[in-house]
Order: sequence, then C-alpha cells, then structure tokens
Amino acid sequence: MEHFVVSARKYRPQTFKDVVGQQAITNTLLNAIEHNHLAQALLFTGPRGVGKTTCARILAKMINHDGTQQPDEDFAFNIFELDAASNNSVDDIRNLIDQVRIPPQVGKYKVYIIDEVHMLSASAFNAFLKTLEEPPKHAIFILATTEKHKIIPTILSRCQIFDFKRITVKDARKYLGYIAEQQGVEAEEEALHIIAQKADGAMRDALSIYDRVVSFTGAKLTRQAVTENLNVLDYETYLNITQLIIENDIPQLLVDFNTILSHGFDGHHFISGIASHFRDLLVCKDQKTIDLLEVGETAKANYFKQSQQTSHSFLLKGIEMANDCDLKYKASRNQRLLVELCLMQLASINFDGEKKKPEPFIISPSHFKNTKVAPVSIPTEAKKVISENEFSENAENSDSSTIIPSEKKEGKTEASTKIERKETSSENTVISASEKKEDLKEHISTNTQEKTEATSPKKVSGLSLKSIRQKKEILAKKHGEKAPVSEVLDEPINETQLHAAWDEYIHRLKNKGEKILASIMETDMPKLTGKVISIELPADTMKNELERHTHPLMSFLKKKLQNTLITLEIHVNEQVAKKYAFTDMEKFNKLKEQNPLLEKLRKTFDLDI
Repeated sequence: MEHFVVSARKYRPQTFKDVVGQQAITNTLLNAIEHNHLAQALLFTGPRGVGKTTCARILAKMINHDGTQQPDEDFAFNIFELDAASNNSVDDIRNLIDQVRIPPQVGKYKVYIIDEVHMLSASAFNAFLKTLEEPPKHAIFILATTEKHKIIPTILSRCQIFDFKRITVKDARKYLGYIAEQQGVEAEEEALHIIAQKADGAMRDALSIYDRVVSFTGAKLTRQAVTENLNVLDYETYLNITQLIIENDIPQLLVDFNTILSHGFDGHHFISGIASHFRDLLVCKDQKTIDLLEVGETAKANYFKQSQQTSHSFLLKGIEMANDCDLKYKASRNQRLLVELCLMQLASINFDGEKKKPEPFIISPSHFKNTKVAPVSIPTEAKKVISENEFSENAENSDSSTIIPSEKKEGKTEASTKIERKETSSENTVISASEKKEDLKEHISTNTQEKTEATSPKKVSGLSLKSIRQKKEILAKKHGEKAPVSEVLDEPINETQLHAAWDEYIHRLKNKGEKILASIMETDMPKLTGKVISIELPADTMKNELERHTHPLMSFLKKKLQNTLITLEIHVNEQVAKKYAFTDMEKFNKLKEQNPLLEKLRKTFDLDI
C-alpha cells in the first residue's frame, strides 16, 4: 500500500509563483532579492494556513541561489527552523545566538526561521534583542506568528513586517480546481466554492477539507455530497427559507426550521446565516456592489432573481431582526422559541393580518385639482350643523344664486315651513343670495337649538358611574331609533322544551370555560308559568351573577324556543340555602338525620366534631 501524503504537503508551493493569494508579498520579496534590499530580520504575520512558513522556506532557498546550483537544491545545512512554542526559554535563545556566530560552509547566508515566535517568554525576547538588531552579515532571521499583538514592541521595531491576508474564496476555489484536475477528480464549481467558504481564508484548511470530501465521494465531487459530508447549510436552504418569508407562510417556515434542527444544525448558526443571506440579497440590488457576492455564477443568478422580489426596507428590517436575535441567542433560556419568534416576525414584516386598501381616499385628491366648483344646492332639512361663519363665506364667494328644493316631511320647524312657503308660491323660483342667507340662518339656528337641547346632557365627571350610565342610555336611544323593528315570535312552549334548551346552554357555558355560571344554573331547574320563566336560587350573590348574564341567556332561549315574549324571574329562597351543609357541624347534623345512631356513637366515645 502506497503511503498517502495529504494535499497540504504534497502540493506545498516550491516557488513564489505557486503561492496562492499573496502576490503583493511575493513580488516584494522577489524584488528585494533581485536588488539586494533584503532586511536581516523579517516578521511574517497573518491568519493560519495562508503561507507564512511556506514563503519563509522559499525565501531561505532563493537567497542562496547564485545560478550555479541545481534548481532543486534546498540548502538544508543553511536553514534552521526553531519552534518557539517548545523552545521558548532563555537557554534556547542562547544556543541560537551561539550558532549564529558560525558562518555558512555552503552558500552565502544562514537563515533562521522561528515559528510561533509570540510564544517566547519575556526573558527570551529580551535576550534576543541585541542579536536581532545587529546580527552577523551572513545571518537572516525570519519570524512567523499568528498573533502579532503578543510580540513586544522592541522586537517589532527591529523587524520588517509583512502582513499576510486571508485567502479569498475565489482564489481558494481556483486552486482547489487545479488540484482536482491534477488528481483526475471531477468537481463541480459549487462544491469547490462551499469547501473554500468552509475554510474561512485558510488554504491549508481548504486542502484538508478537500481530502476528506474526496475520500467520501470518490472521483466525482458534487455540491450535494459536500453539503452532506460537511453538514453545512448551503445557499439553497436560505433561498427556500427566504421565499417562505416573502410569501408569509409561517406554518411551513416552522416545519422547515424543525427539519433543519433535526439534521443537527445549530439555531445560532442558522439565524446568523439568515442575516448573511439578507446581506447578500441587499448586495445584489445594485450593479456596483454585486461583485461583493463571493458565490458562483449559478448561485449569483439565483440570488439576483430573489433580490428582485424584495425591497430595501424589507431587507434592512430583516437584517436588524436577525442580528438582534443573534445577539440575544446565548442569553436566552428558550433558544428555539427565540429563533421561531424571529422567523414569524420576519414573515410578518410586509403582512399585518388585514387586507387594507392601497389608497386612503375613495376619490384621489388630484381629481379635484384645476376643477371649477359648481353651485351647491342646499336642502331645506339640514342634518349636519354648519357654522354661521362658514356659510357666510361660501355665500359671498358664490357666483350664482342657489335653488332650494322643497321636501315634504313631518315635524317641520317654523323656519323650514317659511322656506317651503316661498318655494311653493312659484315653481323653480330663484332666491337671491341675501334672502337665502337670512332664511337658512334662521333654519339652522332653530335646528341647532333643538338638537342641542335634545342630545347634549348635563356635564358630569367622566370617571363617575353616572357618566357611564348616561353614556349607555344615549347609545341605547341612538340604537333604538335606528334599529329595525324585530319580528315577534310566539310559538307555544312547554317545560320539557325549556329544560332541554336550558341544559344545552349550560353545556355551552362549560365548553367556554364559564363553569361558575354553569353551576349556578344547575342549582335549580326553571319552571314555566305562561310566558314567565322562574328559577329559585339559595343566595343573593348567585342571583346577581345570573342577572349579569341574563341578556345572552334570554337571547339564546328566545331563539331556541321561537318565542320572543318570554321573560325571566329570579327568586332567592333562604330555605333552599339551608339544604346545603358548609361547616363540619352542619355536615354532621345532615348525616345524623339520615342515621340517628351517629349521635349515640359520638356520645359513647366522647368524640369531637
């Protein structure tokens, strides 16, 4: 069996041209070697897996090449690698300083690569300062670290610093495609894109994930296989969720979220992904920002299509809600409920549960612009009170006279009769503006006085019971005037029908949860005397409770029995109340009536109640 070498080692770059995503740094180092401007202390810093150690090794080989050596010469005797994580003491630095004094036997420079330099102790840093500032001519130090802030400033000031950036998704996907081609693996662009995204800017992590997925799928790498193996939520999941949010389909939204949780995904990761997805949709809105979307061409088309279904305000509100849920997630005790509530709120951004008219006006105000106002015919019976000043202004601005038609109504006032008399004297008589003004003023003032006397009650406190009662009387009178005359029903009824309807109403009360009222009605069965229904209750409190619910009860009985003439009378019978035993003594006396031997038993054994 042939020994397997992971892709991160097998395809490690051997020249600066092979380094992925660090063109600025590699070009700087090449020019420095070419023009002999290379510093004697270099610090390579940046995230993990972006090529710091690789560039240090390539640089160490290139500075010793003068064109006479073999291209594959590695100058192993001139390159020293020190792991500062395990060699971080002062003694280790002293041994390094002793080695620096010895010049190289082959080549021009001795290169010392100190990896994870931030792990050196404070004493080791201080011991290294002098040598780093004034090293021998043949010595070059290359320090590599992922945490530059942990290095003391005196070391930083003595080094030429190169900041390595994260590998972009596009560069990582391109390099993975190259490796797949070298290995004869058929890989989809979307699959490689997901691997590059999962690596989070680290090329070494991307290659490790690639090896794992290829072991799972074999020679064909598909998007579905990658998402299944890596257990990630791809963009299609968020596209479907967002479509449900746009359609306000809350039930299906909760079902899909439950499916996502059942597959082992974390709710925190899901809701942060929703916020990122909304951000991507917002990016797709403008042609200038669409390049910020790091996805494949197929995915970009799907994102653009969905972005056209949403508005800027919807996406901004959605990002705000998802971000707020993301911040509250760790502190929440019921995290699933928090995410579900956020999803329901997202689905309700453009939906308030009511179908409202898009226009607040039946006729648009623009219809009345640039339109001449025609003369208005004022009816003799004015139902709406018009102020005197308003009428005067309208009458003076009127260009033509107004014709007042006569109407025959009962209960006319003297002012209306006066106007009608003028109208009937000659048909279609045109009344001058001044005469019309005086007559209508008199008519309006009379109607206003009558209306004020009839409808305006005396002023009372808004918090008093009297005001509430008065308001009810006014509403009852108002409804009574407008309510149509109800049909009178008088079907013959008997007590059997009454008891059946009574039991049905009790059953309805129990279903609604009104058990107290139901138990009061079960205390006694009603009796029917003609059109009067009577019931006896043992206490006033029970009577008061039943009287509060008399209206819905009688409405039900009248409709059920088809008789609108029936009435209800409630009586309180103290003797009925005595039938119930509440205290211990009352209960004992009740039992003693049924079995007199209980009293003898109590006296014999001298028992207490």
